[in-house]
Amino acid sequence: MQVIHSRCAALDLGKDVLAAAVRLQNGKTVARECRSYGTTTRQVLALCSWLQSCGVTHVVMEATGSYWKCVWRLLEAQFELTLANPAQIKNLPGRKSDVNDATWMADLLAHGLVRGSFVPPAAITALRELTRTRKQFVREIARHTLRMQKTLDIAGLKITGIISDVLGVSGRAILEALIAGETDAEGLADLAHGRLRVPRAQLLEALQGRLTLQQRRLLGMHLRQIEAAEDSLASLDMYIDEAMEPFRETVTRLREVPGLSDVSVPALLGEIGVDMSRFQTHRQLLSWARLCPRLDQSAGKVHSTRTLKGANWIKTLMIQAAWCAVRTKNSYFRAQFLRLRTRRGSKKAIGAVAASMLTTVYYMIRDRTPYQDLGDRYFDQRDRSRVARRFVVRLQRLGYTVQINDAVA
Repeated sequence: MQVIHSRCAALDLGKDVLAAAVRLQNGKTVARECRSYGTTTRQVLALCSWLQSCGVTHVVMEATGSYWKCVWRLLEAQFELTLANPAQIKNLPGRKSDVNDATWMADLLAHGLVRGSFVPPAAITALRELTRTRKQFVREIARHTLRMQKTLDIAGLKITGIISDVLGVSGRAILEALIAGETDAEGLADLAHGRLRVPRAQLLEALQGRLTLQQRRLLGMHLRQIEAAEDSLASLDMYIDEAMEPFRETVTRLREVPGLSDVSVPALLGEIGVDMSRFQTHRQLLSWARLCPRLDQSAGKVHSTRTLKGANWIKTLMIQAAWCAVRTKNSYFRAQFLRLRTRRGSKKAIGAVAASMLTTVYYMIRDRTPYQDLGDRYFDQRDRSRVARRFVVRLQRLGYTVQINDAVA
């Protein structure tokens, strides 16, 4: 087999220890050496010096948790690095050890058999950390809100069914009064904002419950956690806005796409970046985002076309954006969803819309073009004769005789 990289190394990473295997080939002679290092900065720099002394040019490492990120940052200026998916470079069973894994990866890299994973540049990595952290804080707020609703239901305070947003103006005012010890339903109802569309009698009925001292304390703890998370969200939004400054033009264009908002656009760029040359076609981007059917055929039979697991951040983001896009009237995405939902169901239809949105984003970033909506009548105009035949058949089944004539302009 042809050797692509004659002087390469592989790193098998752990939390505290990593195994490094060097593979040096001169003609038909192959020299190997393995060493173990710690994962502290001093140890990684010592590893870097050893690899340089060996004349190594290419290094491969597994995407093991978050352990690879520190090593990658310290080595990326000295070597050409490749990040490998552990599922794609598994060794044979019965040969599992750090040294054997590193040696196996070095052989794969030498022969060009390792497919590198997408690693964004430093600016995009920083943006990704901010947007992912923001989403985690949003999830924490949702968790604490659910716990507060559970406590209120246990106490017989059924306000979660009539107040859609418990953390809104009216809900928060009532919560703070309950935590302070207020028990009078009339007094609690007076705290509701005038825009709350709930009959006062119904609100009074829902506020007849009783909180124990322990339940008030728990509600206070959850509310303080929510307020702290909201303060962190405000800071994160400011940091994200600063990180997006170099990409302001791209952000402005992407905001024109239905379903993409001021929150989802930075999160999307944090996942895919702004350099589409890393993906040769939009199909590669869709495959990386796990938004296309898998290829699973054997003996002439298709076993599965379900999308593969993985890429949870980008896939979840695009599915959420797709649900927002299909609510935009007179848009291509809504027309596509309604067209596919009848035959394939809502789940597959929304997945197709998400794939179409990501394809649109790919070409908008690559070609620096503005968004152009094809409109909700695109599919009807694309093949007018087929649409006409379908309606003719439906009318004939109802007992009508149909004759089609072109409209006079």
